[in-house]
Amino acid sequence: MSTNYRALAGDVSATLAQLRADIPDTTRGFGSLSQAAMRDGVLDRKTKELIAMALGVAARCDPCLAFHAEALVKLGCTRAELEEMLAVCVYMGGGPALMYAAHAFDAFEQYGGEHEPR
Repeated sequence: MSTNYRALAGDVSATLAQLRADIPDTTRGFGSLSQAAMRDGVLDRKTKELIAMALGVAARCDPCLAFHAEALVKLGCTRAELEEMLAVCVYMGGGPALMYAAHAFDAFEQYGGEHEPR
């Protein structure tokens, strides 16, 4: 893979900072929505991040993969958990999801997620 997900997240974060200044009501509202949706409840935060990553794969959103990979690694997501979620993505999305599953896996590893010896 050639995408540097850490750099991508940094670039997007810089642009989002400008948007926060330019459209503060919208970005504050989105932040509140994010906090409410991702708060531990019946589903824990890691499960919700796995769902978010799956939706990032389905939407083919590279910045989404970067941000959710970082969160999953911080939450202790295992390689096996990620791979099982990616298997469902492939089942539901076919070939295009398989291609983006590879991107999601790469992002996970770039943030320090478990690596398989190669």
